[in-house]
Amino acid sequence: MSPDTARRMILRWGSFLLVLVVGFLVWTTWVGRTQLPPLTPDVSVVVEARDGTLLRGFTVADGRWRLPITVDEVSRGYLEQLIAFEDKRFYRHSGVDLFAAVRAVGQAVWNGGVVSGGSTLTMQVARLLENSGTGSWRGKIRQMRVAWALERVRTKDEILELYLRLAPFGGNIEGVRAASLSYFQKEPARLTDAEAALLVALPQSPETRRPDRAADRARLARNRVLDRSVKARVLDQEAADAARMETVPNTRHAFDFLAPHLTERVAAATPTQLRHRLTLDHAMQAKAEALLARHVKGRHKAMSGAVMVVDHQTGAVLVSVGSPDYLDTGRQGFVDMTRAIRSPGSTLKPLIYGLAFDAGLAHPETFITDSPIRFGPYAPQNFDNSFRGQVRVREALQMSLNIPAVSMLDAIEPSVLMARMKRAGAVPQLPNDRPAGLAIGLGGIGLRLTDLMGIYASLAQGGQAVPLVFHAQEELSIAVRPPVVSRVSAWYVSDILSGVAPPKGAVADTVAYKTGTSYGHRDAWAIGYDGGHTVGVWLGRADGAAMPGELGAELAAPLLFDVFAAIKPKPDPLMRPPDEALTVTNDALPVRLKVFRRPGALGAQNLPEITFPPDGARLVLADDGIVAKVTQGVPPFTWLANGEPVVVGSYDRQAEVDIPGPGFLSISVIDAMGQSQAVRIIVE
Repeated sequence: MSPDTARRMILRWGSFLLVLVVGFLVWTTWVGRTQLPPLTPDVSVVVEARDGTLLRGFTVADGRWRLPITVDEVSRGYLEQLIAFEDKRFYRHSGVDLFAAVRAVGQAVWNGGVVSGGSTLTMQVARLLENSGTGSWRGKIRQMRVAWALERVRTKDEILELYLRLAPFGGNIEGVRAASLSYFQKEPARLTDAEAALLVALPQSPETRRPDRAADRARLARNRVLDRSVKARVLDQEAADAARMETVPNTRHAFDFLAPHLTERVAAATPTQLRHRLTLDHAMQAKAEALLARHVKGRHKAMSGAVMVVDHQTGAVLVSVGSPDYLDTGRQGFVDMTRAIRSPGSTLKPLIYGLAFDAGLAHPETFITDSPIRFGPYAPQNFDNSFRGQVRVREALQMSLNIPAVSMLDAIEPSVLMARMKRAGAVPQLPNDRPAGLAIGLGGIGLRLTDLMGIYASLAQGGQAVPLVFHAQEELSIAVRPPVVSRVSAWYVSDILSGVAPPKGAVADTVAYKTGTSYGHRDAWAIGYDGGHTVGVWLGRADGAAMPGELGAELAAPLLFDVFAAIKPKPDPLMRPPDEALTVTNDALPVRLKVFRRPGALGAQNLPEITFPPDGARLVLADDGIVAKVTQGVPPFTWLANGEPVVVGSYDRQAEVDIPGPGFLSISVIDAMGQSQAVRIIVE
């Protein structure tokens, strides 16, 4: 080669390299100066259950469903088919696949029209971000420029994630998660090969291939993706043939709309947060909502209700149903009745007795008097306006007798009950901020269902306070916290409540539960627990109007047991009795626990008083004697006639006394404290 020839070759190659370098610098500068569209497009706010399944989503401003999704939350099969069909060199090119672009141009020139596209996934993302068309060359050049620039500031997975969020799937559905839930009612992590292939095909022509409108076109497009996947060795022929046999969905399903009250409140609390993960169990929530809606169907058109389920080992709220139908204005369904302040009726009695057990005032087998009594101006009455006389504490709680419960509350003092409710996480409300009185024990106080769930969860958890947790990231195992009641007292209460007769058809001795009905039949309650879960039910009217004749035991208790049956096939065993629990009959109790004695009421204020016959009365001699009656005093009682014992060790407050004959008769009664009273009558 001559020197002149060599110089010409060097000059030629030098010029070529200079052009390349200058061209590269110009291209780099051109790409670097690209004004990128916003890379964080509006995405729907979603509230998810504990396992990540959707409870409720909120559309973006233009009414589109565009749910947040990450690469890790999509099935690997979908991603492989997507890349094989749309952009097989996605992980190797820098935003534009020049080989595919040249091939697309050549095919277009040779065939006189577009045969295949040269757009990469990155270019498609560029188009989706700018909402630009695909028909003009100017648009294509803009997409290429944005794609190159995008690859400089985002990783491949971040670009892929933008596609997964923005790809159109027909109507107002955008993004693979919204499409998967809408067409298949499942999360995209669980897509089959056929489902994945359909979702790969739809964004190419989302309106003409919508399976709910053009199932045949959708099937053909899906099968082309399957064929391409076989060629790319993403699927084998056998898997592709099996996928072709699957039917194409012809329905677009509505998105889940579960726990609307709670999800709305959570989304509103932190509006800038896109994803909220709650402790709710998706399946349990759906079942509980259906049960409540079914339970009120056919009843008063204004009846509302609420249901909650709590894992009392962690405090996690698994179910929160605020009304039978959020959209039912007749029931005021928009009001969240889990948070409404209502009268708790008799539902605080278990806590009252638990505190009395802790104070050493009583034992489940202790006798307590159910008879007329006054506490200053306050004279409580039983629900049925009758009296049972001497009963065991166990029976008093199981029968929900008012007078024994108020006597217990008087002994422990209302302020103690208020303090323990607050320790359990409750926020009790008193009318006009008045001091707590004895009436709070029978429902004269305002509480929410959430408050009562905390109280009963503490009883279920051996007396420990159980703060309710709604957010999954806050769910922790219960640590040492101040007890609401002792473990022994909690077991006593649980043992008593497990003996309450269940509704007809329900299995006995599996759930410890208590019902309650507020004054005027405005609130019907049923709250109970087994070894793992605490369930609470409220039924009533959101406007506070009365529901004549409706009782907690008849209205709310059946729903409570239905919820237990729905959330688990078999209840978890209740807690075992602690070693220090005193499991004996009344006969074996210490003397101080045999009979309940109100502190400070053992002196002259509690002397036995014979109310019949009155002193100085004249009675006609009868063959069957007379029935003498006594109030006050501490049973058991001994009755004497003219100094001779006629009835010994009676816990009843009345006794049959034989009359020896006409004349003067002295009748005396002696109580367990040795206090006595006598009357003198004339028998004719």
